[in-house]
Amino acid sequence: MAKMTLEDLRRMREAKQKAMEMRDSANKDIQVIVGMGTCGIAAGAKETFSALLDTLTEKGLTNVLVRQTGCMGLCHSEPTVEVVAPGMPAVIYGKVDAATAKEIVEKHIIGKELVDAKICDKPSIDIIKEN
Repeated sequence: MAKMTLEDLRRMREAKQKAMEMRDSANKDIQVIVGMGTCGIAAGAKETFSALLDTLTEKGLTNVLVRQTGCMGLCHSEPTVEVVAPGMPAVIYGKVDAATAKEIVEKHIIGKELVDAKICDKPSIDIIKEN
């Protein structure tokens, strides 16, 4: 293995610090929660989690908290991702691969529209409160 330079170590530290900032709840108004139970991981949740982080970083979004949780009880739809954003219903998306993760960031988080084809669970329209 080649020796790492001081500059290599600084770049690595900076990259890791940016990844950790995504998990810091300060100044975040949107939550993205990835189901990372055994069933989720087996279905590809680690790749989904990485794709979400990469897309959010690429888009320069700093107001989104990305975190993981255990099984959501929707094993048949893993990997699952819940999005909680102000002014929108909390939604759980199912079968979220890397491409769908990117679509969730672009459409739901940025565009404020639901990705209907991947919705597993959302509140009924009659119990959503109007602001």
